[in-house]
Amino acid sequence: MTLPDSITEGEWPASLPDLNPLDYAIWSILEAEVNAEAHDSVDSLKDAINDSFNNLRQATINKSIDDWMKRLDKVIEAKGSYFE
Repeated sequence: MTLPDSITEGEWPASLPDLNPLDYAIWSILEAEVNAEAHDSVDSLKDAINDSFNNLRQATINKSIDDWMKRLDKVIEAKGSYFE
């Protein structure tokens, strides 16, 4: 794993979902799209997941990454506590 230059390996909050762009942004988008319709088979579900992922806009991914530093600042400000 490559870490940003501004964070050392010892400071990396690997298990904090508030700082994982997949957890705070991407999964919720994919979940909403995939669950918009009921699936009658595992194959249908897999197809929906693949379609949603492939249709995910790069701008959406970029925004979630850009928000990462703001979220990091909030975690530091809250001293690791809960924040919204």
